[in-house]
This record gives sequence, structure tokens and C-alpha cells, in this order.
Amino acid sequence: MAINPRRPVWLATAALLALAGCDAKKAEAPVATAVPAGQQLKLVATDIADMKTVSAEITSRDQADARARLQGTLVDLRVRAGDSVARGQRIGTVSDSRLGYEASAASAQVAAAEAEAIRARADLARIEDLYRNKVYAKARLDSAIAMSRAADAGAAAARAQQGASASIIGQGAVLAPASGRVLRADVPAGSVVSPGQSIAKITAGPPVLRLMLPESLASALRIGAPVTLTDPIDGTNTGQVVQIYPAISGGQVMADATLPGLSERFIGRRVGVALETGRRTAIVVPRRFVTTRFGIDYVDVVVGGQVSAVPVQITAVPGTDRVEILSGVGAGDTIFRTAGAGK
Repeated sequence: MAINPRRPVWLATAALLALAGCDAKKAEAPVATAVPAGQQLKLVATDIADMKTVSAEITSRDQADARARLQGTLVDLRVRAGDSVARGQRIGTVSDSRLGYEASAASAQVAAAEAEAIRARADLARIEDLYRNKVYAKARLDSAIAMSRAADAGAAAARAQQGASASIIGQGAVLAPASGRVLRADVPAGSVVSPGQSIAKITAGPPVLRLMLPESLASALRIGAPVTLTDPIDGTNTGQVVQIYPAISGGQVMADATLPGLSERFIGRRVGVALETGRRTAIVVPRRFVTTRFGIDYVDVVVGGQVSAVPVQITAVPGTDRVEILSGVGAGDTIFRTAGAGK
């Protein structure tokens, strides 16, 4: 059988690589060292808030619709999404050509009724003069007085009808129901609208966080529960639940939370928040005691006068610079931080 002269070379190379790998693993493994100068912390279980991450929407406390009050054509719309409006401000106009004809007819009726009233008053004046001169009897005078009063009442009725027609025309104005920002104004001018149709949607009230929670957390939800928002726009902010809605829809319960300085730049934006749903015991330490190497978190544990690096699982405590240790060490262990180590 022929012997391959290159085989010993490959075997030697493989052996060297295996030794190098073993040396590398030994170099990466944590090595226990004597305790140097630094800060020690004995771990104890403490009572902390049980925080759950839930979905929330930035919205206003209320939203109001600016609606058309009569049927007709939307002649103009003076606002766009994002504009600020005041309560009672005219933001559009709905017109109906039939109302113009009705108003003209009412004006003509007023003119006719007032002319009739003038004629009746003139007749009454002549009859009164003839009655004083004993030409007409008292019955004729009473009849003239009644006719004059009826003509005046007819003129007043015509003027009231004219005012009603003018009032209906005035209802063509689309008014902002509240002060706030326009969220939607997408009905183009020239559209035919019906009474009660929404022309624009306007925010009303201060901005709030509307939380959507699974109904399994409904029993843990309470007024005043702390809420922490960590957001690229608003930064880290803490508020509290101020309202819980009693209805459960689609397996979810809804609640409102207020946060100081909450931005209303984007109404309807979805964010994640941490909500306190109760209390529990946990091991919490300052984040500076944990180091991360190659994607793995470690703490230095003091055992028998020496320091050993122990891998741990951690999770951040919302709104603080502390972390909760989930596994790796327990209550009663002592962890260590070298003096002068970075924060």
C-alpha cells in the first residue's frame, strides 16, 4: 500500500489548530481572581412594581365632528389637516339654490304684507275722522280697527317667515364645534353633502395616552397606576392612569393615561408603554454592576475571597438606571464592581 507523504503534514496542522482552539477557549473562560479594590453589593430580594409592556395610542381626550346642517353643495372648505381652529369658527359653507328662491319669496311676501298694513292704517284713519263727524256708525269703526290689526299681524308673520328663511340660509355655515387641531378635512369643495355629514374632524381636550390591554389584565388595572413612556420624540416620561372604560371590546379593555409634556404633534401615533399592574419581589441592581462581553451579560461575584465572572440574564427596570437579574445569581450572593470602572 502506498503511503501519502502529505498526510503527516495535515495531521500535524490539525493537531496545532486543535491546541490553539483549546488555548483560545481557556483564554475566554472567566478566571477567578483575588478581590481587588472596589465596591461590593450583597443581593437581596426587594419589592418592585410589576411592569407590563402594552400598546397605546397618542390621541386627544375627545374628538368632535364639524357637520353639515343642511343638504346642498359644499361651496368652500377653509381648513386643512393640521390647522388650528377656535370654537365657533366658520370653516366651510354649504349652499342650496332653493333657499335663495325661498328667501326672495319671503321678501316679496313681507313687502306685500307691509303695503296691506299701510293701506289698512290709512283706511282706519279716514274712518275714525268720519266717525267723529257722525258719518259712520261705531260698527264700521270697529271693523276698520280689526282690519288694521289683522294687516299688522300679517306683516309681522311675513317678517318672521323671512327671518326663518334667512336662518336656514345661515345654517349653511360649517362651524368648528371645539377649539383644537383639524385631524381630517377631506371633503372636496363642490361635493354634494347631506345633513349630519362630517366635513372635518377636530381634536378637543388635552392629549392623552389611550391604552389597549388584554382583558386578563383588567382586574389589575386601577386609577393612578404609574405609566412609563420611552419614545424617540417625547423621551422617557412618567404619568398615571386617569380613566378606565367599563366596556371590553374584542378581548381588550381601554384606559386613558396622562403624561406631562406629552407631544400632540402626531395624533394617532402608536407607542409602547410600561404599565404597573401590581407588585412582586425581584433582585434589582444598578446597571453599572453588569458588564457585557461578546453579547453576554456578566456580573463579578465574590466567592471565598475571590472574584468570578458569572453570566446572567437581565432586563431593564423602566424609568430607572437599574436592571433586574432574572437568573445566574440569587439573593445572598455578593457582586463586585472594580474601583474606577466606567459607569
